[in-house]
Amino acid sequence: MTQEIEREITNMSGDSALPRSNGELVFESPWEGRAFGVAVALTHAGRYQWREFNSVFVEHIARAEQSGDSSTYYQRWLAALEELALEKGFVTDQELEQRAELLAAEDAHHA
Repeated sequence: MTQEIEREITNMSGDSALPRSNGELVFESPWEGRAFGVAVALTHAGRYQWREFNSVFVEHIARAEQSGDSSTYYQRWLAALEELALEKGFVTDQELEQRAELLAAEDAHHA
């Protein structure tokens, strides 16, 4: 199953294709790599299917494009991850907000 998941992630295409440079994943900030890792880890843990995450992610991309939203790839990724985490009951709104504040403060400290 792990190889199948890795293949699905590697083969993301179109607007959802992972940003790469010379074949390597590109993360502009530490939080982007963490968001990527959480989404992949939850899939490996069997909490959802990768296709399910990708579907929500593609919806976020489409909505952002239609509305002229200038959010980045990983901002949209994070929005999809948050939506799915809330929908699946992994976190509450309050827990998500508290964790986001903690991570933002941590990123500011490391900048």
